[in-house]
Amino acid sequence: MHGFGCRIVAYDPYPNPEAKAFVEYVPLETLYAHADIISLHCPLTADTRHLINAIAIAQMKRGVMLINTGRGRVVDTQAVIAGLKSGHIGYLGLDVYEEEEQLFFEDHSHQVIDDDRFMRLTTFHNVLITGHQAFFTQEALTNIAETTLANIDAFESGSGKLHRVVYDKRK
Repeated sequence: MHGFGCRIVAYDPYPNPEAKAFVEYVPLETLYAHADIISLHCPLTADTRHLINAIAIAQMKRGVMLINTGRGRVVDTQAVIAGLKSGHIGYLGLDVYEEEEQLFFEDHSHQVIDDDRFMRLTTFHNVLITGHQAFFTQEALTNIAETTLANIDAFESGSGKLHRVVYDKRK
């Protein structure tokens, strides 16, 4: 977005010093109030679970574009549906979804999907769901392979940095 001349504001509890050349770090509430596009790229932790909820959406600019390529449970789907219905969220892009485990990696062309929230999302003209395609780049797959191999090596040798995987089974 910087290449298009956009002002970029970001919130991160761990700001990247290298990014400060083109990113203005602001408090989360400031980001919500001023951003036209909010793009989420965060892991799922206790602090980020339902980071985007009814309270956060109410603080956002009317007509905001919300994009989530991080983890599905960072977004409270029911709150986002309410935001879409009211017009507070103008556009929604999801590469991940709260209850995606049974949806994104199999062909359901000839089945009835009984996830009412997911099906409701598909009825909006201003929602795009890509089903985990954002990671599907050569760079991302190389990074995944390198991290996996580094984890195996660190585990086997008992030294090195082990990259922990956080999975929240709560619904």
